[in-house]
Formats: sequence, C-alpha cells, structure tokens
Amino acid sequence: MKRLCGAKILPAVALVLAVVSSLASAPVIARDHYSYNDQAIQEVALSALPVEAGETLRLIKQGGPFPYTRDGAVFGNFEKRLPKKQRGYYHEYTVRTPGARNRGARRIVCGQAYECYYTGDHYETFKLIRE
Repeated sequence: MKRLCGAKILPAVALVLAVVSSLASAPVIARDHYSYNDQAIQEVALSALPVEAGETLRLIKQGGPFPYTRDGAVFGNFEKRLPKKQRGYYHEYTVRTPGARNRGARRIVCGQAYECYYTGDHYETFKLIRE
C-alpha cells in the first residue's frame, strides 16, 4: 500500500491550498456593479477625484441649486456602461472643468439608490464613487 503523503500528493495539496487562499483574498465586485454588458465597474475614492467632483456631489446631496440647466436630466445609459435599470433611474450632473467654455466631458451620474458614478471622458468609462 502506498503512502498518501508521497512525493506526488504533497505538491498537489500545496497547489490547491494556494489557489483557495488566493481566491479568498481576491477583490469581489458585487453583481450590481457590473455594466449592462457585464463589464466590471471599478470603484474610485472621492478623494482621488478632481475637487470639482466633490463640489458637484455636495450639490447633488443638498438638491441644488445646480449651475448648468442640464444638471439633473435623465441619463439614458444608451452606451450601456452602467447596470441596467428602468428608464429614468439615472440622472446626470456636470462636473465643472476649469477653463472649459462649455460643460466639458466630466459628469457624475447617480441612480435612485444614491449610487453615483464618475466619468471624466464623457460616458466612455465610469467608476463607482466611494466616499
């Protein structure tokens, strides 16, 4: 009868333990933080965003007044980069861009559950804002 702790069993057990421990420490993204087309949405700390994003988020929380007429408009998620929700769930707000002559490319889009996403490239990419 062969011993179970032979030269072939120990490396296999070590490999299994290494894989399991790496999975346990891997970051987990909640299902709600996937885009409509199943792309994971990264998170970003509010402190890592431009100062103007914090100013916009403060205005959102206090209900305005907003500096741009389009602030608070329904965001249609036509690019399908945010989680799929019913029409009217998301609203967009301008993040002021110093020196820009128009609204610029920066936005915060918030859902009805007060989850807010930042885009610095006019809806190409989004990051969930973590406060």
